[in-house]
Amino acid sequence: MDFVFDRTADGRVIKCLTVVDDATHEAAVMEVERAISGTGVTRVMDRLAPIRGLPKMIRSNNGKEFYGKVMVAWAHERGVQLRLIEPGKPDQSAYIESFNDRFRDEYLNEHWFPSLLHARTEIEIWRREHNEERPKKALGGLTPADYAKQLK
Repeated sequence: MDFVFDRTADGRVIKCLTVVDDATHEAAVMEVERAISGTGVTRVMDRLAPIRGLPKMIRSNNGKEFYGKVMVAWAHERGVQLRLIEPGKPDQSAYIESFNDRFRDEYLNEHWFPSLLHARTEIEIWRREHNEERPKKALGGLTPADYAKQLK
């Protein structure tokens, strides 16, 4: 998981939490808010749990949202390992970095959002397209969603 930042047309920041499954390459969630704290991250993960199950391990950078007391307690209570990459070593979380770069290049740099609601709606459309309509060579030419179905 990681964050990508952008702005709405009025210049206000939007913060997008991107959570990607390394195995299937699915974008599990792209949560768009003005601000997201560690508590916000845990709420997103709890919301995903009934749908996708809890991950065994979460890899992230050293952002305070990912290693603060709230997130550490959440992970401990649920048996989820937190793996923080070394500072200045984004290659240790290469897939999410690549995903976020692609998201920025293909989508954020090409669009502007008049409002937070508009950003949420449009980014969710992009996320679904990524999962359901874009075959990946690394997945044998399957979309992330189709690959995930094969794993089940």
